[in-house]
Amino acid sequence: MAGFGASAAFAADDVPPIQDAPYAGILKLDVDATDLDRRIFRVKETIPAQPGKLTLLFPEWIPGHHSPTGPIDQFAGLIVHANGQRLEWKRDQYNVYAFHVDVPAGASSVEVEFQTLTPQSPRQGRVVMTPEIVNVQWNQVALYPAGYRADQVKIDASVKLPAGFQYGSALEEASKSGDTVTFKTIDFDDLVDSPVFAGKYFKRVDLDPNGRSPVHLNIVADDAKSLEIKPEALQIHRNLVKQMDKLYGARHYNHYDFLLALSENLGGIGLEHHRSSENSAAPGYFTEWEKNWLGRDLLAHEYNHSWDGKYRRGADLATPSFNVPMGDSLLWVYEGQTQFWGNVVAARSGLVSQDQARDLLAFVAATYDKGRPGLSWRNIQDTTNDPTIAQRRPLSYRNYQMSEDYYSGGQMIWLDVDTKLRELSKNKHNLDDFAKAFFGMKDGDWKVNPYTFEDVANTLNGIQPYDWAKYLRDRVDGHKGDLEGIERGGWKLVYNDKPSDAVKAVEARRHYTDLTYSVGFGVSSKGDISDVRWDSPAFNAGLSPGMTVIAVNGKSLDGDTLKDAVTAAKGTSAPIELLVKNFDQYKTIKIDYHEGLKYPHLERDKSKPDWLSELYKTK
Repeated sequence: MAGFGASAAFAADDVPPIQDAPYAGILKLDVDATDLDRRIFRVKETIPAQPGKLTLLFPEWIPGHHSPTGPIDQFAGLIVHANGQRLEWKRDQYNVYAFHVDVPAGASSVEVEFQTLTPQSPRQGRVVMTPEIVNVQWNQVALYPAGYRADQVKIDASVKLPAGFQYGSALEEASKSGDTVTFKTIDFDDLVDSPVFAGKYFKRVDLDPNGRSPVHLNIVADDAKSLEIKPEALQIHRNLVKQMDKLYGARHYNHYDFLLALSENLGGIGLEHHRSSENSAAPGYFTEWEKNWLGRDLLAHEYNHSWDGKYRRGADLATPSFNVPMGDSLLWVYEGQTQFWGNVVAARSGLVSQDQARDLLAFVAATYDKGRPGLSWRNIQDTTNDPTIAQRRPLSYRNYQMSEDYYSGGQMIWLDVDTKLRELSKNKHNLDDFAKAFFGMKDGDWKVNPYTFEDVANTLNGIQPYDWAKYLRDRVDGHKGDLEGIERGGWKLVYNDKPSDAVKAVEARRHYTDLTYSVGFGVSSKGDISDVRWDSPAFNAGLSPGMTVIAVNGKSLDGDTLKDAVTAAKGTSAPIELLVKNFDQYKTIKIDYHEGLKYPHLERDKSKPDWLSELYKTK
């Protein structure tokens, strides 16, 4: 019972509540990003302050992550001075992101120094410093005063880059001295929303020449040759800007900067910001254009977030500071509709072909046809809690636990909405109309414009009268995969023994063999099992993700041997035999499966209008 008493005495943190008033004075932040060998950011910060108690916060809840993922574990070396004397600080007992300091009489500011010890390998987190590239994310290298809205705190920031590095950012340059860039005064909220990509090999490309507001593609790379862009590839990226303009009819930025890293060394990323986005791709993104089509919808996805997620944002996500918990209840709009438009606008602009877009859609649709057993106990709405629950850690049985299905499950729901609008209006209205009505108002305004579920349903109802609230809730809260959009759009999901180009591309990129929709598992080229579909033939035979496959039917494992074994077992009674290693034990698992290879495809249903092709058509 003594333990219960201690728990009952648990106190709230001692962080002052937020007031909606300007913070007195302007913070000054200097970041030294030149220590590439040790991968350390060295930070100096001057924070105006009055004598008395001061609480400094390290950002915890990170926009785009939708979760408390601020890397406090990388924060080190904190030293605070005022009036030439060192001040002791104390971390809050119940809030490890908060640091309390007593400011002495006569002081008008505190000087802060610390280091951010960035990951030395992917095992420690995302790598943000390499010999050729630096990614400065300001939430990792700054403290700010508690008790104020982040947009009420003004700051002057500068960064010292490695010699010869050039940079891209939504921040506007105030001055440059040597390799140190000082940016114009900005509020702390927008600073954190404006990261920097800098590199030894750098190219800046204009994506909207003579447009109404500048849009640039800023590229950093591991080597100079990766920066070579053919005219047709450049035009496709310019098409992306044009197609998004046609979709929304408004821009909610005064300028926009794509940040794109073509690197095998920098950690991968796709992260939205209001006037920029952080993106990464393989070094051959431009130079091996046809080979690297998979994932080319990333720029369309992150750019779309300038409208959906940054300008218009779920009300429970529109928090006043980075240390107030976010609510993720509307991520099926924020990320789900963006996933939908990422696929569609990529096709409209030429980043992918219509056939490739359909292959990718089939890949997603199969997930909710027979590959997502977790829908038996969870729904799309509940997965909006996943950024806090799992924070993208690897999962034992991802198909059963589910993981952030508001992305792809949300995509399927919004395809359903598009075709339902077409059906109800006899093809006079579709989701493009919703995009303009919901996201396309107030051209040029980029102050966050929050919304609620009721706002979404009411806007749909204004386009085409219907009980949209019930329609959406049935799908978001339901327990079945939503394939109605594909079927209503004039296509059918089918399976055959020929992998689509999307399946081939995914297998090649991930170096694994995908038997999800047949035997029920995927395996890497080294034999590591990535996932086993719940209640599949493989699962029921005793296969699990912790095992390693050594041999198939007495032969050494490789992808072709495994597929041959599945094909040979079709129509027979002979099991597929896998020799597997589980910890230090070896055993043979016999899988009773005889239906052959199965891969998802979309097949045209000519009895219905082809609304899906109409959706993908260039505007």
